[in-house]
Amino acid sequence: MHHPSLLQKTLAAAVFACGSLVSSLALAGACPAHYVDGRMPEIRNEKMSTATRELCYGVFGVMHSGLTRTPLWSAEHLTADNISAAQSLSRENSFHAETQLPAGQRAELSDYARSGFDRGHMSPNGDMPDRETQHESFTLANMVPQNGDNNRHVWAGIEGAVRKMAKKEGDLYVITGPAFLGGNLQKIGNVLVPSHLYKLVYSPRQRAGAAYFIANASTSEYETLSIAELERRVGINLLPSLSASEKERMLRLPKVKPRKDKRDDWSL
Repeated sequence: MHHPSLLQKTLAAAVFACGSLVSSLALAGACPAHYVDGRMPEIRNEKMSTATRELCYGVFGVMHSGLTRTPLWSAEHLTADNISAAQSLSRENSFHAETQLPAGQRAELSDYARSGFDRGHMSPNGDMPDRETQHESFTLANMVPQNGDNNRHVWAGIEGAVRKMAKKEGDLYVITGPAFLGGNLQKIGNVLVPSHLYKLVYSPRQRAGAAYFIANASTSEYETLSIAELERRVGINLLPSLSASEKERMLRLPKVKPRKDKRDDWSL
């Protein structure tokens, strides 16, 4: 007998409850500077696009889902100059609910409290060049429930590898997000916990991209995928301006060494 997954139940309930809601995708594309060729990703799954809302911040843009109460993606045009500025900025934690979102569609601090999960940045604090953008990065609209060991070690290593690469390349376009795969998904409060995380990296200089893909678990193992393969897995056309052949061309991504002393988000 087939039993619907938690995500399927969540989607079905939200579609019923939000049947008259007009998706804010009609207003999408308000911050094209964060995306390759100014084109935002395109959601292929109609149910996934329900209750979505685009949020534009100083150096990153989010497509937020009111169903999962997480971002579907968080996108950055990551420049060497911004990284250099960020390196001189001390960290100030300022986790906060996103007041631009309806109360019934956003994560709250109470959802994460005592959940056993970190509040995992998608566009990371370490990419933010000033206090304003740093504060913006701490919105829960830029967070997913993330395994703490994953967040503080291998994921921190991935973030560091991408920053190092951006300094070498001059700039990169980066799209980071969750994947909700399989039938054993769980919730913390009202927030759906992703099964996997991805970080897509595209080099304008090389006209090539690739992605890190990792289970949301205590692991140091990850995959490197082509853009095309990642898009197949997550159901989103992440780089719509690229041709099918360009999406198969693999950018060489740096190997990742998990951080041993990462004290990122002690938010259990």
